[in-house]
Amino acid sequence: MAAPAGVVLLALALAAVFYAPRQVRADGAPTASLRSAALVDATLPNNAAALAEGRTLFDENCSSCHGTQAQGSALAPNLRGLGSATVDLWVSSGWMPLANPGVQPARKPSHFTPSQTVAIARYVGSLAPGGLAIPTVDLKGSNPAEGFSVFALNCAPCHTITGAGDALSGGIAAPPLHGVTGTQIEEAIRTGPGNMPRFSTFTVSKAQLADVVDYVTHYIEHPDSPGGGLTLGGVGPVAEGFVGLFAGVGGCVLIALWIGDRDERDGDEGGSGPSHPGHDDGPGTESPEREVAHA
Repeated sequence: MAAPAGVVLLALALAAVFYAPRQVRADGAPTASLRSAALVDATLPNNAAALAEGRTLFDENCSSCHGTQAQGSALAPNLRGLGSATVDLWVSSGWMPLANPGVQPARKPSHFTPSQTVAIARYVGSLAPGGLAIPTVDLKGSNPAEGFSVFALNCAPCHTITGAGDALSGGIAAPPLHGVTGTQIEEAIRTGPGNMPRFSTFTVSKAQLADVVDYVTHYIEHPDSPGGGLTLGGVGPVAEGFVGLFAGVGGCVLIALWIGDRDERDGDEGGSGPSHPGHDDGPGTESPEREVAHA
């Protein structure tokens, strides 16, 4: 009984550990979903002192690869003319700075505070005209149902329909969309980070962009469970199938063992009762076959 019970408990424990949605980082700080770059950008002073802070942070953390004027080098691309939105996306998501130039960036807790991130983005954006400024996401009048349609057509082939991310060809991976902000979603769609295509307003209109942001921030970040029960982090039917398989098969094995154990005990108890016909129990008793023979 211990083995199947252990399988069931292990499946439930793994589901709770690996598929439960996370709302805070391990150090207790808020996740990226609680950060708004546009709000930070609007509250920071826009003057020479603010740009000086961004320049200092850039020189200390970014210039060794991107150059002192963000002109790029053999280790990193040119950032001039890309706009502050591109820099804000890469820095706020933790993709930059890289400890080892040349490896694929991976999302991690940002090295900087939100205000420091915006300061760096502003400084780089001020070096040359062009690019996209840090956007302000407006979800007024957005339609998440339409956002799902746009997401399924343009985003799900790489990020999967549940936003869990997936491995692509050539060792490239599409990152998961859990723990991202609406600002980061809009910045990614408009700037096309890494191997992601850049979607212009001709492909994804401003209204459709708001719909996608609404869908991702509400239905992927916080998946619903209409039938009740655990959502398992909203990663889709594969995880749910594994948990159902282990729990279901384990439960069936437990029931089968319970039934088999009862049958075995009933058989042992039945063996100690009256003798069966044809069995010689000793002197004075004869089976029907012997009586016929005597006759």
